[in-house]
Amino acid sequence: MNEAEARAGLTEVTLYTDGGCEPNPGAGGYGVVLTCGNQAKELSGGFKLTTNNRMELYAAIAGLEALKTPCRVRLLSDSRYLVDAMTQAWAKRWQANGWWRTKRERAVNADLWERLLALCERHSVAFEWVKGHAGHEQNERCDVLAMQALKLPDLPEDPGYEPRSEAAESVKVTREGQPCRACATPVVRRVPQSKLKPGQTHYYAYYLECPACKAQYQVEAAKRLVEVAPTLF
Repeated sequence: MNEAEARAGLTEVTLYTDGGCEPNPGAGGYGVVLTCGNQAKELSGGFKLTTNNRMELYAAIAGLEALKTPCRVRLLSDSRYLVDAMTQAWAKRWQANGWWRTKRERAVNADLWERLLALCERHSVAFEWVKGHAGHEQNERCDVLAMQALKLPDLPEDPGYEPRSEAAESVKVTREGQPCRACATPVVRRVPQSKLKPGQTHYYAYYLECPACKAQYQVEAAKRLVEVAPTLF
């Protein structure tokens, strides 16, 4: 039996995950709902100081680690950080580069990406993005579990959490592909859709946005002055 045939006989599981912090960084929690046929299981946990993105990763890891045998898993998350890094193979590329994103930038949360990639070798996992807080029943339930978990007393330390240095926070994001200051996902260029407002003296031809956490950065080089037509009197 080849690998494709072996995976074809795997039990099918649907895994819903979510994570969050209040504030970010701060107390964090994750929630998981596993379903298989008419069976369902909920998992949750938290840490006293961590980040949103770490909790999103922890949720996926906790769900996959709960499976006792290799399974075919459909994993649904509202985290672009998680889903894009796996579906676009960013995490595998970081791993292949020794957890360097670029020649100067280390990958953030390498400890959790390492665990997640190992679990994806054991299971056949398809990652799917769902819009958060949009009425998706199981996603909403995961959010409730995560929020309940982060409010529990005596939460443990997150051993892999590393506070970002002031130097890292002060780096300006000025070009596409640079890491987001909040979550280190490569930023992309966006073109504003809004029209000029009356009396506006300048606008930005484009801005940079993190596809994972949606942080936005204005770029001075994209600043344009509004040309005002001369008046006769």
